[in-house]
Amino acid sequence: MSARQNNKKRYQDNRGDQKKRRSNASGKPVTHKGGKSAPERQENPEADSLADNFLFGHHAVVAALKEGRGNKLFLLEDAHGDKITELKQIAQEQAVPVKWVPKQKLDTMSDHGVHQGMVLAITPYQYLSLPELLEQTTEENPFYLILDGIEDPHNFGSILRTADAGGVNGIIIPKHRAVGITPIVVKTSTGAVEHVPVARVTNLSQAVKQLKEAGFWIFGTAMDGTDYRNWNAQGKIALIIGNEGRGMSAGLTKEVDELLTIPMTGHVQSLNAGVATGLLIYEAFRKRSGQL
Repeated sequence: MSARQNNKKRYQDNRGDQKKRRSNASGKPVTHKGGKSAPERQENPEADSLADNFLFGHHAVVAALKEGRGNKLFLLEDAHGDKITELKQIAQEQAVPVKWVPKQKLDTMSDHGVHQGMVLAITPYQYLSLPELLEQTTEENPFYLILDGIEDPHNFGSILRTADAGGVNGIIIPKHRAVGITPIVVKTSTGAVEHVPVARVTNLSQAVKQLKEAGFWIFGTAMDGTDYRNWNAQGKIALIIGNEGRGMSAGLTKEVDELLTIPMTGHVQSLNAGVATGLLIYEAFRKRSGQL
């Protein structure tokens, strides 16, 4: 089973679990604290108290529908056109009900985001554990990203989009003090979140040690280090991207095999996390594809 098929099955299983939780034998709502139906299942904490989570925007909605994550599709009343026709067809194929609603309701569900006349109620994102990520990765020499406390959902979404385009096999994020998979992340990723596996762990330092035991070389990012253009990106590698303001944590810095830096000559001595990650991903892509 491919990584994409595996993720789709997880989403569909969770969708069925949620429907079961909504009512017991008497038809009354059933509440489960913690939101976990199995020890290895980790749900998005931002959505634990909600029956449904919402995402919006054409690309994000189409991708989630195709992956079987949709519960109900809300469309702007009287809307028409090729995109609307496409969404209705996919929703029908996936047995997702469609409801036509006024703009005010879409504005509320999307928290006044740019919803483009469409909002999808979805099951919460199902994170992998690190062992699950390693198990489902079929690439002989994988390339993982480790995000050390990224807090801006737009940065995370942008990183996901670039990771999908640049051949990253998985992303590892911490469970605490970092953004998770939110509707804004999904929309900014333009559907890439459905194709790049994301593992969430309690302790990044322990995760790095596990990767080293699995034969990975660990690289970090800092102001002082090896010029990223001289980076040996071959083999099993994991690249740590630090927090937007604080950079990499001291504990993780001690664990890396080599620090990389992006030379700059201007007055601003730091780059946006998404931009820096994009440069590094494509440098690794260039070298790993033999374009030295």
